[in-house]
Amino acid sequence: MEMCAPHVSAMKNGKSLDEIRKSATFHPSIWGDFFLKYDSNNTKITDAEQEELAKHKEMVRKMLSQTPNDSTCKLELIDEIQRLGVEYHFEKEIEESLKHIHDSYMQRNCKDNDDLHIVALRFRLLRQQGYNVPCGVFCKFTDSEGNYEASLQNDVEGLLNLYEAAHLLTHDEGILENAIEFCSSHLHASLHKLDDVSLSKRVGEALEMPNRWSLARLGARKFISAYQEDEAHNEILLNFAKLDFNLLQKMHQRELSDATRWWKKLDVANKIPHARDRIAELYLWVLGVFFEPCYAKARRILLKCISMASIADDTYEYATLEELRILTDAIERWDVNETLEDSPPYIQMLYRSLIKTYTEIEDEMAKTGESYRVQYAKQEMKKLLVSYFDEVKWLYNDNYIPTPGEYLKVSVVSGGYMMLSTTSLVGMGDDQVTKNDFDWIVNEPLIDRASALLARLLDDLVGDEYEEKPSSIHCYMRQYGMSEDDARAKIKQQMKNAWKDMNQECLEPTPASMPILMRIINLARAAQLIYSNGDCYTDPNKAKEWVKMLLIEAVPI
Repeated sequence: MEMCAPHVSAMKNGKSLDEIRKSATFHPSIWGDFFLKYDSNNTKITDAEQEELAKHKEMVRKMLSQTPNDSTCKLELIDEIQRLGVEYHFEKEIEESLKHIHDSYMQRNCKDNDDLHIVALRFRLLRQQGYNVPCGVFCKFTDSEGNYEASLQNDVEGLLNLYEAAHLLTHDEGILENAIEFCSSHLHASLHKLDDVSLSKRVGEALEMPNRWSLARLGARKFISAYQEDEAHNEILLNFAKLDFNLLQKMHQRELSDATRWWKKLDVANKIPHARDRIAELYLWVLGVFFEPCYAKARRILLKCISMASIADDTYEYATLEELRILTDAIERWDVNETLEDSPPYIQMLYRSLIKTYTEIEDEMAKTGESYRVQYAKQEMKKLLVSYFDEVKWLYNDNYIPTPGEYLKVSVVSGGYMMLSTTSLVGMGDDQVTKNDFDWIVNEPLIDRASALLARLLDDLVGDEYEEKPSSIHCYMRQYGMSEDDARAKIKQQMKNAWKDMNQECLEPTPASMPILMRIINLARAAQLIYSNGDCYTDPNKAKEWVKMLLIEAVPI
């Protein structure tokens, strides 16, 4: 049942809209015009820098090809290359090496090593690559009751590798569930006793955010610092990673500078003052999905669409039911000639900006004969805004608390991740994404639903102070008479299961290619970060350090 609210004095969640509007003042942007200075003149990459990078790249390539595939050194080198964020330069070589390692490993029946560090590292590298290697390789480290041997407690490097490997677990892999618990408690206990600075840094980072969950760029930035402290580090590889990070940073700064210019033209701060002014934080989010040079166009498109979704999200929290009904009907029709002239200026502006943004993307994609892709993205945006409207109707319906099933049906969509996963594919190369891939992703496959569920639940766990809407916590408490602590525990279990679903979908035979699946995994990682310490999107001060590390401060060379 819907209750009409044609004017501002309507009640919403027990408060008048006037009250809600006064309380919905978000922290202003902390960056303002800061990133405008990184224009093409200030972010030039010199020929000398390019040559230096190319020289180091060749040396690393040679090192990779000359290290025997069946050696521990090869596993460690691949791991370092990946953790330092330069894997994208050597994808083919790494793929060939890991295939060789997998094939010979399976032939030897996986029983050739009693070194926990090596067994866990190889398991993780192969699973990351999509190989469905069995978790039974860890049985040799457990006793007759399935508990990990107490003697492992002092093998910190081994525990760290097992902890990282165990986060690639799928359903019914109790041995890996136990590993996370066992390693976590012993790694925490070892932290204050470690003399090795590099190992201590890596343990601290892993406990805060395991590698499987962490943003590639942020992980690389932190790993460069830990790797440098390691006395056994490879100087050539370290220098290459630093050079590469800094040159990519210039490219990312230039992109954010262009985006800031585009955002300023929209004039959100003045024309839609109730919306969060967060272009730098949104760019950070997009950078989490893809950072490589080949995805510049994909980043630009995704950034514009996530920006529109953010403005719409805040507008659906702010406007009246009747204003939103008119807006939602217009969006479902998607008529480029519609003006909504009887609606308030901020509603008109949102509609106009949305239509214009997608039209521009369509024009750009038409140049390569791929404008059909934008239709899929558009459908997902429509679906998203309809879900926003469904949530608003709950508030006007006597403060209705839906059942958990009803809630998730709407709110997994309203978290925006299904729109983002589809839109992330629009600007990717036609060698990577086909029409079949779009048909697959818009049908809400398991990995997509799991990523969207994870993002929604993470948001629910931290979003109460900003949200007027019900959350999954309220729904479980109401439906099952749970305490808030029990509801939170249930949600955390659902989040663990979502990661298991995503991990399972990334193992062969996969439903789509790895570049596509990794966009969805990367979106999940971005959510883990953004909601790791409260809502770090709504409160820009919480994301400030990450923006500085990735987009302002170069790595010292």
